[in-house]
Amino acid sequence: MEPKVVVFDLGKVLVDFDYGIAARNLAAMSRMPAEKLQPLIEKSSLLVQFETGHTNRDQFFRQVCDATGFCEDQAKFNLLFADIFSPIEPMIDFHTRLRKAKVPTYIFSNTNDLAVAHIRSRFPFFSNFDGYILSYESGAMKPDRKIYDVVERATGRRAEEICYIDDRLENIETGRAMGWQAIWHKSPEQTIATYQSLSADPAK
Repeated sequence: MEPKVVVFDLGKVLVDFDYGIAARNLAAMSRMPAEKLQPLIEKSSLLVQFETGHTNRDQFFRQVCDATGFCEDQAKFNLLFADIFSPIEPMIDFHTRLRKAKVPTYIFSNTNDLAVAHIRSRFPFFSNFDGYILSYESGAMKPDRKIYDVVERATGRRAEEICYIDDRLENIETGRAMGWQAIWHKSPEQTIATYQSLSADPAK
């Protein structure tokens, strides 16, 4: 069945990111070295709480300051924390072609409001989706099935009507368990070719 909607993960699919950039910049204004600071802002329970909406940006800032001794103001922190992204142009071009072909598209991401605000301000493509399913707004993170249910409600589609693109296998596996046509993203070329094999119009 040809998919009726395409659901994109954000990080490592449409934009690349490197928490090492933030860690080095924040460490220069902290008492914690970058190699210890990076896990705190990339993989710790503080980030999970932030990206599931259980803490807000003010609380996250205070928690990181308490842990690291970061000595600048919140505006500086917000910029250094979020300015870690670069566009993946072939995937952005692919999305543009889908939009021209009138294919509905959605963002489905484990993320936080600082990252989203930064990406929205820096990358014009981000505003050209039909909807956004974001972990910090949904109270759950991939691969928890609860947030996949949110995708189905938001898109009005289910099972094989949904083409889902993500770089993390554990996230893909939940999508496949729900019957979605899930593409494990490893490179733009592979992802685009796989999608074209599902589409009645290979030019999409």
